[in-house]
Amino acid sequence: MFVFLAALGAFLAVSYSASANDTGLSGSGLVDLSVLTDTGAAPTEAATTDAGTTSEAEPTTTEEALPPAPPETTTAEAPVEDPPPATVTDPGPPVGGSAPPPPAPAPPVLHTKHKTRLPETSEGAHPIVWIHVRLPDPTPPARRLDAGFARRLRTISRAAGVRWSLVLAVVRARGGDSRVPASAAELRRIAHRLASLGALRNPWSAMVAMGQGRRDFANQALALARYDRSVGLRALVLGLDWAKPLLERRILTDGHIDIYPGGRVDIALHRVDVRVLVLVRYLRVTFKQVTVSSLFSGHRYYARPDVVSAHMYGLAADIARVANTPIDGHQQPGGITERAVKSILRLPSELQPQQVISLLGLGGPSFPLADHYDHIHVGF
Repeated sequence: MFVFLAALGAFLAVSYSASANDTGLSGSGLVDLSVLTDTGAAPTEAATTDAGTTSEAEPTTTEEALPPAPPETTTAEAPVEDPPPATVTDPGPPVGGSAPPPPAPAPPVLHTKHKTRLPETSEGAHPIVWIHVRLPDPTPPARRLDAGFARRLRTISRAAGVRWSLVLAVVRARGGDSRVPASAAELRRIAHRLASLGALRNPWSAMVAMGQGRRDFANQALALARYDRSVGLRALVLGLDWAKPLLERRILTDGHIDIYPGGRVDIALHRVDVRVLVLVRYLRVTFKQVTVSSLFSGHRYYARPDVVSAHMYGLAADIARVANTPIDGHQQPGGITERAVKSILRLPSELQPQQVISLLGLGGPSFPLADHYDHIHVGF
């Protein structure tokens, strides 16, 4: 009887277990049997894929907030995700030690279509790169003379028997730099004083007297007077860019300005900046004769590796001779080259060059280079 009851209990237990499995019940709760099939694995992987898709879509939202890429890079570059890391075979932990730390993430890859440009010079702790832009008129309207003042200046100077350029030079040397730098009464006083000092016969002595014995005042005033004569009174009123065609004609027809054939073509084709034209005229007025050995044509493209010469922009001139004296062999202190360099350095501030290169270093933009033994390079 006992054996019969034990067998009956075992039978009922097996039946209950089979019934529970058929209905999906267990002691741990509900179980979906489909997860154990080939098709049942898909939902779990699909959830992972969806999460991955979401995580890949998030950078797209961040990228939309950034400035759009240039057209030439959007078609050629990869999507917004970072480039895949290189495959590295894990050698496993070293014997007797711990596993190495995971490698650092690869830096972002930056794409550019521009080649790296070397700096022209490196002075001090920071490189300096000169970038060429078209230079405006060196005499903007605020620096030009008023037309009415110019007429008074000419009339008063003629009446006193002196050049208007000498009268204006004294005004400028005394600090008058506005459109109307002096009154009519002041112009009359200066003009009559210059006439009484014999400024037409000996302008140097007259300027020394006007500066109360100061030689630096006389030198600066005479340089300003020569600059004014070089460009003319109308150019001081209308601007140097307006006067450029007139300056070109004067230079090309002046028998005391010697320019090699290629340089004459450069001027005729308007390749030379007005600053260089003023420089040539100024040296002609100062020294009675000037020889230009290089402008645009014939000069090498690079001044030094990766640095385009100012000659290529029409912003430089090489001076080989002044006052019928060659620069070559005449660069001793106190000689003709020093006089020419000092004259160039006394040009008005708006006409000051960036480089004055010879064998002499006189400060400011003037410095020596050994290969400039036969000319003075002036670059703007």
